[in-house]
Amino acid sequence: KVAFGAIHGFIPVALFTLGAVRGVKPILLKAGRVLKLGHGEMVRTILFPAAVPEIFTGLRVGFSLTLIGTVLGEMFAAQHGLGYLLMNAIGLYNIDMIMSVTFLLVVFAAGVNGILLAVDRRLHFRA
Repeated sequence: KVAFGAIHGFIPVALFTLGAVRGVKPILLKAGRVLKLGHGEMVRTILFPAAVPEIFTGLRVGFSLTLIGTVLGEMFAAQHGLGYLLMNAIGLYNIDMIMSVTFLLVVFAAGVNGILLAVDRRLHFRA
């Protein structure tokens, strides 16, 4: 279930990272060449700082998809966890448990997403 969730989150992070690296302003790369920076120095001092806001956006989106993937994995292939508890409650028509687990998932996802969104906005403001 962890691998299932990680697979869901890896793709957006990779796509946002590729987009961020491609979106670095060419003038920054030219400045690095003029300063005769090596590949490692170029990545560390120019590419990474310029790409961090978009990479973090990918992490925020990836977290949401990872959470969904993990709960789905628990729903169909686990013997414990919130997904298993939710499927068990659905099978028993236990509306109180269904609503409780759903509420817990929504509060957790909204809380973490709010924190990540605040950091994301701060990173984009600096950029």
